[in-house]
Amino acid sequence: MTEPRGSAAMGAAEPGGHAHRGRSSLTLALALTLGYAAVEAAAGVWSGSLALISDAGHMVSDAASLGLAAFAAWAARRPASSRHSYGFGRAEIVAAFVNAAFMLGVLVWIVVSAVRRLMEPQAVNGEAVLAVASVGLLLNVALALVLARGEKTMNTRGALLHVMGDLLASVAAIVSGAVVYYTGWVTIDPLLSFFICALILLSTLRLLREALHALMEGTPLHLSLDEIGKALAAVEGVRSVHDLHIWTLSGNRIALSAHLSVADLSKWEEILPAAAAMVQRRYGIGHVTLQPEPSVRTLKRLTPRP
Repeated sequence: MTEPRGSAAMGAAEPGGHAHRGRSSLTLALALTLGYAAVEAAAGVWSGSLALISDAGHMVSDAASLGLAAFAAWAARRPASSRHSYGFGRAEIVAAFVNAAFMLGVLVWIVVSAVRRLMEPQAVNGEAVLAVASVGLLLNVALALVLARGEKTMNTRGALLHVMGDLLASVAAIVSGAVVYYTGWVTIDPLLSFFICALILLSTLRLLREALHALMEGTPLHLSLDEIGKALAAVEGVRSVHDLHIWTLSGNRIALSAHLSVADLSKWEEILPAAAAMVQRRYGIGHVTLQPEPSVRTLKRLTPRP
C-alpha cells in the first residue's frame, strides 16, 4: 500500500510482550471465574440464595467477557491484509459490545427473579451463603490483581471493571448471608440482588457506550478534537489544520489523520516528525497520517465565492 503523493504517515507498532501478558491474564482470569461461578451457582441453588445465584450469573457474564476478550486478543494479533488493511484489532471492540449486550440479558433475568422472591419469599441457608460468598470475595481480589497487571485495553479495562463489581457483589452476598443467619430476614436476599443489578447496569452501560462509540468511529471519549487541532496548529511551520479525524482502531490503538496547511513545503520533513511526536507524546496516538498543503491553496479553497 502506498501513501498519496504529498502525504506522510507515522505509526507505532504494538509491543508483542504487552499483548502476550494481556492474553495470559485474560486466560487465567477466565479459568478462575468459570470454575468458581459453577461452585457459587450450585451453592446458591442448594442454599436457596438468590444473591448467590445472581452473583454467579454476574461471574458467568464476566467469564463470557473474558472469553470474548481472550479470543479477540488472539484475533487482533493476526497480520493486516489487502482486505483488512488495519488488521483485526477491532475484534476487541466487537467483543466488548457483544459482552455488554449479553450482560443486559443477565440483568433482566436477575431483576425478574428478585421480584418473584419478594412476592413469594423462600428459605435461605445463611451459613452457606456466608461461606461461599467469602471465598468469592477472595477470588475476586485475586482476579482484580491479575487483570490490573495485564495489558490495558478496552476489554481488559472492562473486565477489570466487572471484577470490581463482582467484588462488591460478593460483599453484598456476605451481608445477605449474615443477616439471614442472625435475624432470619430472608427479604434482604432479593433486595441485595437489586443492588448487584445496579452494579451490573452501571458497568454494562459504561462499556456499551464506549464500544458503540468506537464502532461508530467517534472521537475517543477521553480526547478533544478541538484541543488536538489547536495543538497541531501550534506546531512550528503549521498555519492551520483541517479535515482532522480521530478514531479507535482497537482497544488500545487510536488513529489520527489531518491536512496541515504549511507556509513552506520545503520544511515538511521537519514539521512531520515534530507534529507526529507531539501527538503521540501528549495524547497517546500512535497511528498518525498527516498531509501537507500550501497555505495559499488552502486559503483559496476556504474563501467563499462572491
